[in-house]
Amino acid sequence: MNQYPKLPLARRLKRLNFYKQMYIMLIPGLVLLFIFKYVPIYGLLIAFKEFNFRKGIIRSDWIGLKYFKQAFSDRFFLNSVRNTFVISSFKLLIGFPIPIIIALLINEVVNPSAKKIFQTFTYFPYFISWVVLAGIFLRIFSTEGPINYLRGLFGHEPVLFFAVPRDFLMIVIGTHIWREMGWSAVIYLAALSNVDPQLYEAAEIDGAGRWVQTWKITIPHIMPVAVILLILNMGFILNAGFDQVFNLYNPLVLGVGEIIDTYVYKKGIVEFNYSFGAAIGFFKSIVGLVLILITNKVAILLGGKDSGLW
Repeated sequence: MNQYPKLPLARRLKRLNFYKQMYIMLIPGLVLLFIFKYVPIYGLLIAFKEFNFRKGIIRSDWIGLKYFKQAFSDRFFLNSVRNTFVISSFKLLIGFPIPIIIALLINEVVNPSAKKIFQTFTYFPYFISWVVLAGIFLRIFSTEGPINYLRGLFGHEPVLFFAVPRDFLMIVIGTHIWREMGWSAVIYLAALSNVDPQLYEAAEIDGAGRWVQTWKITIPHIMPVAVILLILNMGFILNAGFDQVFNLYNPLVLGVGEIIDTYVYKKGIVEFNYSFGAAIGFFKSIVGLVLILITNKVAILLGGKDSGLW
């Protein structure tokens, strides 16, 4: 049985007129979405063509799957895929629960001023460009930076952190989590604001402590939001953060720092091989779609129909 019966046309037009200001506010966002997300789909044709500026996209020679085969026979590309999976997986695995913990901690702060200060302090880094942050971190972890200075006080030799693959990966993953955790926590805080305070009052009357209230009331209320964000994040598993990695890596750590986006930048932009770059971008989109579908299906199987996106 349909839970939401279809409204008569007159009723729908009346509702449309009532909310017309909100629909008008949607127009700029929809226009930008169409221009930057849907119009570029036309450009995917060059992944199957030998793109030539003079001939244009339509008149360029059709070559089929040539660049897809070339990519998967290139060991440097396969290495970049592996690096991307490693970096993205650790970012997701370690970074996904941290915003939830941050939101729970902020939610427990009673003083409104302290809550605002703590929240601002955690999500402020999100608004700083990776170009600026990369310069800061390169200085902090340099041989003359504060980290090596502290090591020197304890008699240790300076370490070239950005020249050691393991240290480079730890810095990339750690700095990404630090930058994103506060902003991601905002979504969970919005979900927590919808929890009925009477539930906590009833639990307190029954003798439940703060930990029990958090485990039995707070966490179940934010789990649907967490599942949806997890599904969406799985679609970006092949996006390891071009801005961050491009500004931090160097030739000494290419073995672990070369990701798909930096590889595409070199092949597609620097070497003007646009068809090759488009083919890899198309591959990323397909993998992201498949992962979203799989994650959504698993969420429905484990939590019911309401747990998935559709």
